[in-house]
Amino acid sequence: MRQALPLNARNIMIEKAYHDRDGQIWIDGEFVDWREAKVHVLTHSLHYGSAVFEGNRAYEGEIFRLTDHSQRLVNSAEFMGFEIPFTRDQIDEACRETLAKTELGDAYLRPFAWRGSDMMGVASKNNRIHLGVAAWHWGNYFPDKMKGIRLTISKWKRPAPDTIPCKSKGAGLYMICTLSKDSASAAGYDDALMYDYKGRVAECTGAHIFFIRDGEIHTPTNDILLDGITHDTVIKLAAKRGYTVYKRDIYPTEMPHFTECFIVGTAAEITPVREIAGQDYTVGDITKTLAADYDALVRGKIAL
Repeated sequence: MRQALPLNARNIMIEKAYHDRDGQIWIDGEFVDWREAKVHVLTHSLHYGSAVFEGNRAYEGEIFRLTDHSQRLVNSAEFMGFEIPFTRDQIDEACRETLAKTELGDAYLRPFAWRGSDMMGVASKNNRIHLGVAAWHWGNYFPDKMKGIRLTISKWKRPAPDTIPCKSKGAGLYMICTLSKDSASAAGYDDALMYDYKGRVAECTGAHIFFIRDGEIHTPTNDILLDGITHDTVIKLAAKRGYTVYKRDIYPTEMPHFTECFIVGTAAEITPVREIAGQDYTVGDITKTLAADYDALVRGKIAL
């Protein structure tokens, strides 16, 4: 049952607080009551941002590309300088067990690993590494998403690859995404588009971006971006349809010359964009086709 809470800036009902829910969360190999799944306030990753996480979706009881997500979690930890004390297969199984506990067919899962509270200070090597998995119901990331969302341009830029471990899905790396998302919401937009340190089009706060022109699809190169699992899936779906996909540098001056635009991610799935900071786009046939194909794929109705 939802708890009545104030409306946020986008006038959307906020779900019941995440610390106060029924259920169980998998932590370090066993299930604990949801409300008792706690860490100490001096947990290293809370202070230094070195936790890593994944976002998985389950459809009709099956977690989409589960092993790819688990492997990326393992890789993210390695980029952050630590090793998760569970194998990829064990992480897969923990996710399946957690999903089963929810008795949900469609769900969002959050596997995550973090440095504990054994020591404090910038140095981290003596901290125990923990692993957790939580799952809950989560519908569309954007309400009425097929109408298309509105993006503004973030003042924050994606950093150069020699300044952050950009291929890690690390918690601390999302701070500028949070700032960008909150600023966009306060201005009446759904999300923000971020440029990179060279001024190229990069991504939104939690999703990759695609543009369409003359029946061809263009998406920013991934040299500084997280290796997106949904991004990879969409490229394969497009190829199956016979669309040409160009992975390349895209600059802001090109954006007025595209006719369609959409963003992709595990949470966002495929979401059309109808505006970027005053530039309008059509929710067109290619976007609709790929969105339908993606829905069919994740529900096991078609294969890649």
